[in-house]
Formats: sequence, structure tokens, C-alpha cells
Amino acid sequence: MVRKTFFLLCIGTLVWAKPSVYERNCIPCHEDLAVKIDKFFYRYLLKYSSEAEVKKTMIAYLKAPKAETSILQDGLIQRFGVKKKSTLKEEELTQAIDEYWKRYNVFERLQ
Repeated sequence: MVRKTFFLLCIGTLVWAKPSVYERNCIPCHEDLAVKIDKFFYRYLLKYSSEAEVKKTMIAYLKAPKAETSILQDGLIQRFGVKKKSTLKEEELTQAIDEYWKRYNVFERLQ
């Protein structure tokens, strides 16, 4: 009986667990690229340093992507082009960027 209850709880959690905005909208597009999504994070971090600046810059880029504001090298922009404008609402975009920051933030792992 305990096993059956545990099994049902696990299945129920999987069925009702809704993927995050980040998981639904960011990961699928990036998983097939030559440059993985974590590398974008490190490039942003090297260029903009702080959490606030990284997030602000990423949101601005995703709302209006341009080659001039991309962190990709010119060769990669020529090969893959500039990303299309995000269709996410402001709140969803902020949620996705916040989750992205939490997943790849190296500062909390340095303690």
C-alpha cells in the first residue's frame, strides 16, 4: 500500500509539474546551437559583471535584438544570425532571466 501511494504521488507530481517559462521558451531553441546556453551567461557576466546589469542588458536585447548589441562574436552572428525578438510578456521574460541567472550563477558556488 505504501509503495502504491508513493508511486501515485510521484506520477501525480510529474503530471502536474508545469515546466517554467525558461524551460518552455529558452532551452528548446538553445539546445541545438553550437554555443550552449551556459556560454552566453558567462559572456554576459564577463562583459557586464553585476546581476542587475546582466539582467537589464539581456532583457533589452531579447526585446530588440541587434547585431550591434549581441554578445556573440561576429563569426557566430554571420553563421547563425541575430535572434528573433522575444514574444514573451515582460513578466515572463523577467521570470526566465531570473531562472537563467539562478541556474548559471557562479558566485554562490564559490564559497
